[in-house]
Amino acid sequence: MMESVNISLPCKPEYVSVARLTASCIASQMGFDIEAIEDIKLAVGEACNNVVLHSECNPTYELALSKLEKQMIIEVLDHGKGFKFESYHAPELDQLQESGLGLFIIQSLMDTVEIKTMEGNGTKIIMRKDVE
Repeated sequence: MMESVNISLPCKPEYVSVARLTASCIASQMGFDIEAIEDIKLAVGEACNNVVLHSECNPTYELALSKLEKQMIIEVLDHGKGFKFESYHAPELDQLQESGLGLFIIQSLMDTVEIKTMEGNGTKIIMRKDVE
């Protein structure tokens, strides 16, 4: 049976910590170890920061945290401008960058990541992490 927590967050940077803490609590309850909880918090923070900084969503975006047996499913959905995912290129790790690492970090920390986006219709990031 799947259990979910769904929250609507204002598109403001000061509320990203609410998303991170909520994800941390649910991950802890599911039995993730400290390292995995930190990975989840960082991935959720990066996804939410991307919404706040790039999506032009207004006034809110949605966070869904679901428990499915031994897997946590995290969905971040905005109703912003969307983007051309096909034009996304992984960063050059040998060249320091000030920004543009969010999706790379998310993909590095989570077991699976799916991105659904359409220009003008927003973006949904679906992240999954298995309890080991």
